[in-house]
Amino acid sequence: MAVVVPVLVAVLVLVRVLGGDDGDGDDGSGDDAVADVDGPGRQREDLPVLPVEVPPPTPEADASCPALVQALPLDLLGEPARLVDSDTPYAAAWGDPAVVLVCGVPQPEALVPGEGLITIDAVTWFVEQSEEATTWTAVDRAVYVEVTLPPDVDSAPVTVLSGPIADTLPPR
Repeated sequence: MAVVVPVLVAVLVLVRVLGGDDGDGDDGSGDDAVADVDGPGRQREDLPVLPVEVPPPTPEADASCPALVQALPLDLLGEPARLVDSDTPYAAAWGDPAVVLVCGVPQPEALVPGEGLITIDAVTWFVEQSEEATTWTAVDRAVYVEVTLPPDVDSAPVTVLSGPIADTLPPR
């Protein structure tokens, strides 16, 4: 069962992204049912679809990101995964306010190699903080991965997400 649920979520996300769902819940089939994914806390249908801006996919992202997306947890520190509306299937989100992960982002403009880096579970992160969010970017993988946290959330989600990133994306 532990493998079926993440695979089901990945399939649902891909169907939504590739199927061109306009977000109104009407797929044209006349059946307005929402996927029922059971788990602790709120169910997925309790969270609205989250629009996420993503960069155009690169060949490196197309080669690397699917493995990461498939390995992401359905539940992140008690917060349920939620559907995202993005131009690629390389985005994921959990909770409300959302923790958002995007695989295949460009190098952060403020990144200076070797400066201001933090390593968590064998993943090296560059951190940028603003009043709106804290953005962690994994900078030592085949592709850059960005995790955006609400301002009042500590680094615990990044610690959890470091595992799947280290397991699925080769270091550079």
